[in-house]
Amino acid sequence: MNADEFTETVRADNDTALSRLGSSKSLYADTAGEMDPETVLRAAAAAERTASETFDEWAGDDVNDFFAAVAEEERDHYEQVLAELDAADVPADVTAMHEELRARIDAIERLGAFVGRALVAEASKEQTTGFFVGQADPQTASTFRALGDDLDEQLTRATDLLGEICDGEEDRERALEAASETVQTAYETYTDQLESMGVNPKPVC
Repeated sequence: MNADEFTETVRADNDTALSRLGSSKSLYADTAGEMDPETVLRAAAAAERTASETFDEWAGDDVNDFFAAVAEEERDHYEQVLAELDAADVPADVTAMHEELRARIDAIERLGAFVGRALVAEASKEQTTGFFVGQADPQTASTFRALGDDLDEQLTRATDLLGEICDGEEDRERALEAASETVQTAYETYTDQLESMGVNPKPVC
């Protein structure tokens, strides 16, 4: 299984969850229904800061310096969102997904879980970009589009590393399981948030 096949397998195995995490309801859940630009930016900044802190924790037991580099990239993302928000600081928001990520200690599972997190973040970036397009704010939309491009590069590097360190099918299965568990944890949070707001998390046909 090469890098592209790994990512596509994770996507296929979690198609429903990723599709719903990439819907407008996901942004509604992240902002507790407060769909104004400042709240959307604050939610995005909190997510970037949380990611930087998670991967900084992993940098102490690194895989070819990958997590240290990603932690730095996520700190830069946080600063870029702060600049759009014109704020000095936004606290982290350690969701259930990040609690699960931080509990992992195995390099293969960490990389697999990283792929899952990247796919979740990718869906979120697409929604945030679309939101600011709808707000007629092309500058901020462009910022989030660029952050999404960085995610694509991180995803490629992570799956390439998995190809290097996985020793046989058992390792690949562990990585796939970690990736899917990460996506499903994010999806459970999304579902719980919407249901607590009295919103049906499933699309209405």
